[in-house]
Amino acid sequence: MREINVREMRASIGRLDELVSEAGELVISRHGKPIARVLPIRGRRARPDHADLRARMPRVREPSQALIRAERDER
Repeated sequence: MREINVREMRASIGRLDELVSEAGELVISRHGKPIARVLPIRGRRARPDHADLRARMPRVREPSQALIRAERDER
């Protein structure tokens, strides 16, 4: 982690990516108080498979048609 003030950040905006990759995290401060944190983007998570999501969902006993009709009748 590296802390820089707003003036330093503005002066080094063109190489901000290098600073983040070197330090891992930048904390930007104004008058000695932290106001922002710049972090590198981590690798993207793999999206879950739809079959995996369906397997984790509990099975509904009633058909969706009956559930929708019951909800409409309540109105």
